[in-house]
Amino acid sequence: MNKPKITIHYCVLCQWLLRSGWLAQELLSTFGQDLKEVSLAPASKGVFQIYYDNDLIWCRVQDSGFPEAKELKKRVRDRLDPSRDLGHIDKHQS
Repeated sequence: MNKPKITIHYCVLCQWLLRSGWLAQELLSTFGQDLKEVSLAPASKGVFQIYYDNDLIWCRVQDSGFPEAKELKKRVRDRLDPSRDLGHIDKHQS
């Protein structure tokens, strides 16, 4: 199985590096060796987008803001391994 690459594009001018780094850390702590890599890609003009390989899975404009870590983890899990249990994240769904 080919491991996916997650790329977080973030606006440098908006100073979203820390947010991007935190989300990268969250993904790596949850999915670790199941991912090929998580990379940060500097951008501009208010861009905040997250790609799973070449598929856009989060866009600040389309999704009306930034993802919570649990929502991003669900979107990655649903593509990586839909049957995977995310523990407490899955147990408190409304």
